[in-house]
Amino acid sequence: MSARPLLSKLGPLLGLIGVFLFFTIAVGIHTSRNSFATAGNVQTIALQSAIVGMATLGMTLIIISGGIDLSMGSTVALTSVVVAALLKFAGWGAFPAALGAVVAGGLCGLVNGLLITGLRVVPFIVTLGSYLILRGAAKGIADERTINPDPSALDSLLDQSGFLPSGVWMLALLAATVSAIRHYTRFGRHVVAIGSNEQAARLCGVPIGRTKILVYMLGGIFGGLAGLLQYSRLTIGDPTSAPGLELDVIAAVVIGGGSLAGGEGSVMGSLVGAFFMTTIRNGCSQMGWPTWVTEIVAGAIIVIAVALDRLRHRKVS
Repeated sequence: MSARPLLSKLGPLLGLIGVFLFFTIAVGIHTSRNSFATAGNVQTIALQSAIVGMATLGMTLIIISGGIDLSMGSTVALTSVVVAALLKFAGWGAFPAALGAVVAGGLCGLVNGLLITGLRVVPFIVTLGSYLILRGAAKGIADERTINPDPSALDSLLDQSGFLPSGVWMLALLAATVSAIRHYTRFGRHVVAIGSNEQAARLCGVPIGRTKILVYMLGGIFGGLAGLLQYSRLTIGDPTSAPGLELDVIAAVVIGGGSLAGGEGSVMGSLVGAFFMTTIRNGCSQMGWPTWVTEIVAGAIIVIAVALDRLRHRKVS
């Protein structure tokens, strides 16, 4: 492998290492103690990244197919409310409530896919509308309040008592599964083909509509799993949670090598991008910067990531 492709593949990881070292030094100077590069803070970053990373698995497939999903944050909020409501009001056990939340997320993605393929409306518009609809549905189910169910087994998915809780291991297992699907299955090849050139893929017999519907349904399922982790993290169902999560998820995919033009993307790269975004937010918090500064930094990173993606494709063309 030549130097340029190798650097392209390792770039996200090198960027993550660089950001981590920067905040290690900056926080050390700012606080006069090493509070960033500690086992406890690394664990906190891993737990925060698990939620973004889980949603990233679905978004990676969506962006590779040439689509986008602006409703991911709303899906996470809705499914976290659903699991809390099923535990508190329906009296369901932990596993049925978790399954109900995942099914709810899958239905959200299925509706997005059906609208995009059936109405032939661009994904940006459809998912922008579902972003508002799902957020409103979450507030309606919760009656615009938080839902506080009794403790359950789901609370331990992101429990900090162990170094890597079960939720992080679940993310790792699912990431390996999605990566295998992306590289070694017919469905994965169809997703790449549609994102690379949809017209050519149609002429080659690729089932465009069916593949897109399945891609968005999988995106919703992973959004439901992220909502499950969100509930475990907060131990409540909050309809206002995960604001702007979809932007962090999209940025993570692009930082990890995905292209908004479609046809490119890496599951492992997207996970590195998720850790990148979480590390940035954690580092800004450790520096004591106000929230508005953190938002400016995160927004600048998103703009830079998209600009680099366009520059990369301009050079290729």
